[in-house]
Amino acid sequence: MAYSVAARLLEARDTPSGAGGRHLTLFAPREHRTFHSRVGDTRLAADLPLGRATHLTGRFPPRRALGLYDGAGRQTTLAMLYLAVAHESPALVPLPAELAWVAELGEETAVDVTCAALDRAARRALDDDRWRLWTRVDQALAANQSNADWRLRDAARGLGRELRSVSLRGSLDGARHTLDALLVAAYEGHAPGTRVRAPGPPWSGLTGTVVGVRWPAAGPPSGYEVRFDADPAVRELGAGEVVPADQPAAPQPAAT
Repeated sequence: MAYSVAARLLEARDTPSGAGGRHLTLFAPREHRTFHSRVGDTRLAADLPLGRATHLTGRFPPRRALGLYDGAGRQTTLAMLYLAVAHESPALVPLPAELAWVAELGEETAVDVTCAALDRAARRALDDDRWRLWTRVDQALAANQSNADWRLRDAARGLGRELRSVSLRGSLDGARHTLDALLVAAYEGHAPGTRVRAPGPPWSGLTGTVVGVRWPAAGPPSGYEVRFDADPAVRELGAGEVVPADQPAAPQPAAT
């Protein structure tokens, strides 16, 4: 999805009146980047695992008022996820020549398409048991300590030091929000932070904020995690059970 499209969607769907505008201002500089600047961003986005993690962390900045896209170790967490899934499923990693070519296009969406399978696997890893997830990360870090590719070797060593010195548990949710927002754009769905309304029972007419996306093994989102304004609990709704908050309600049939 182009940033111009994303900005228009957020203008209609984002935060309630009184809190709006902030997220749009975050998009504005990205919309008006020069081609040279865009190529710099896409080169970073195509540089796995560290560059892509850095790119996504900047692309989806924290929204601390909503508790979304947050966590001081979010960038490190994303890089570890990419390293883990690349170690376990190397076939998901795009060929270096393909990444190098798409990086020069200056279109982040093109890099997203190229990395979609890897992004999806990284997001799926976050649905795993937390103890098992960290075991997978540890195994990937250990296996890459002596990788013939110096970039992966250096990444594994640096990330290993980070893992030993910093607690990353508080950054897992922020990493999940980031990957949800990245992946849901391809389906024109609702990213975390989007304002939505439930048009049907049992939540008829209630408005709230998306705080997570539910994913099946493949295909579009199966549902959303929503925090309604009048209810602090997070509710799980099917993909067809929420609409943009500003979408007009269906007209009621006339009484007879």
